[in-house]
Amino acid sequence: MSINLKAKIKTGKSPQQFMKGMSKNKDTFHDWYSRFTWPEGEQDFFQSFQQRDDIHCLILAADWCGDVVRNVPVIFHAMDEAKIPTEILIMEDNLEVMDQFLTMGGRAIPIVLFIDTDGNVLGKWGPRPANVQAIMIAFKQENPDRNAPDYDEKIKDTRAKMLQEYGEDTGYQTIIIKELHEILAAL
Repeated sequence: MSINLKAKIKTGKSPQQFMKGMSKNKDTFHDWYSRFTWPEGEQDFFQSFQQRDDIHCLILAADWCGDVVRNVPVIFHAMDEAKIPTEILIMEDNLEVMDQFLTMGGRAIPIVLFIDTDGNVLGKWGPRPANVQAIMIAFKQENPDRNAPDYDEKIKDTRAKMLQEYGEDTGYQTIIIKELHEILAAL
């Protein structure tokens, strides 16, 4: 990726500022955050990054987004364990960045960006675990016309399937940790 975000370093909110300042979905976000547990063996991997000072994490997010509420608590735990400096860029205030990381042509969050100290993007995760995102990809491929008369009904059904795939417990968090592991292992 040849995108440089050095100008965005130290312009975002810390995880604590983001969590404290939430005006929507705060209780649900904190619930997912408090329910996090480390999958077997993964905590050691993330701790191995504590000696590195060449990676920074920027997260495009907003508190109104259900995927942010579910997924960012996991990211916060992983980055905290790795001691990787992490900032949240509120999507609406950073559209110039968001529009460089569209998902299938649309603004989907969270987008987690790993950058080096010079601001070069090294890796990206998001907006959802791959198994959940696969449902949206299939929907978009089968329903390219947003103006179709049945589009709203179909997207509602798709979102329900995505919630089903996430599940009601924290199993999806293990998938996110494993996906982050793969990205970080390549850096």
